[in-house]
Amino acid sequence: MAKSEDPEKPGRIKQLRMIAQIIKQANPKGMPTVFLSAVGTLAVVVVIGLVTDYLWYSIFIGILAAITVGLVVFGQLAQRAQYSILHGQTGAAAAVLQGMRGNWQVTPAIAVNRDQDLVHLVVGHPGVVLVSEGPGNRVAKMLAAEKKRVARIALGIEIYDIQCGDGEGQVPLGKLQRHLMKLPRNLKKPAVNEVKDRLRSLPRNMPLPKGPMPKGARIPRGPKMR
Repeated sequence: MAKSEDPEKPGRIKQLRMIAQIIKQANPKGMPTVFLSAVGTLAVVVVIGLVTDYLWYSIFIGILAAITVGLVVFGQLAQRAQYSILHGQTGAAAAVLQGMRGNWQVTPAIAVNRDQDLVHLVVGHPGVVLVSEGPGNRVAKMLAAEKKRVARIALGIEIYDIQCGDGEGQVPLGKLQRHLMKLPRNLKKPAVNEVKDRLRSLPRNMPLPKGPMPKGARIPRGPKMR
């Protein structure tokens, strides 16, 4: 029996139009940049074909290259636009973390304070990563407390703490995925799954904040860890 499609899920063309609208709102020059990058690539390849007497072959290759370049630029602009939309929202770092590729488990908001500063728990090949959202002078104690609490369960596992934000010594939201991807691979896949199981029952220190967490925000996935 064929599976029925979700009527609420937009089609691929509609999704692209929605993303294009987001890019246009964040950067009015975004879509013209995508178009010019594709046309420019096609023009360069065609000129090469004229010089080498392989015009028709170069047109075919140029079209493929133009589509590829256009999609790459489109994806990069979409990522920047979505980061700009998430910036400043409660739970923005969690939305970015949940878009990472690979064997990662993200538990948002394992700790929250009255100022709605957050600490998220991430488990992956580096070990355990605690990621905070909020000013450095407020989240430092939260991170230290969560690191101590997690260490009681994740015995012998490397624990990293990262402050996400725009302050001194913090990792900007747009560079958060890349920062985690650069962490050393301390655990193999079986060990990662074991740590996930151990931390799965870790309770949250406080309930979720009253402010809205970003919903439906899709961050283009970053590269896989090498």
